[in-house]
Amino acid sequence: MTRELSRIALRIKRLQARHHRAIDAALAPLGISLVQWDALRHLHENPQASLHELAGLTFQSDQAMGTLAQRMIDRGLLERTAGPGRAVRHRITARGEQLRVSAQQLVDDVLAESFHPLSAAELQQLDTILDKLVG
Repeated sequence: MTRELSRIALRIKRLQARHHRAIDAALAPLGISLVQWDALRHLHENPQASLHELAGLTFQSDQAMGTLAQRMIDRGLLERTAGPGRAVRHRITARGEQLRVSAQQLVDDVLAESFHPLSAAELQQLDTILDKLVG
């Protein structure tokens, strides 16, 4: 059973790595990386999120998220705004929003191609199983 679980875990990791490579390649013509798109996506979905919260959502350290946010500010994709108290929040610029929308379509295309072999019922079953595991 342990060997089987290790094999399943490795396959999940390989699928994730394949998605990351394919998404990065699809986003390259836009001049954006998977990590940058992910930050834009999560900020769009959580506009009041702190940098610390964004770091958690994007699986990064606070320091890495801070560095990424600064690079995205320098590129005109994000801007800093005042938050409650001393908090600093970030907001997507018009340019960042345009890039997020364009990138989303490319990401959707990559994922649709990847999951194409599964039927609608199999996708639903996979979603249910993953929901059980992730919580």
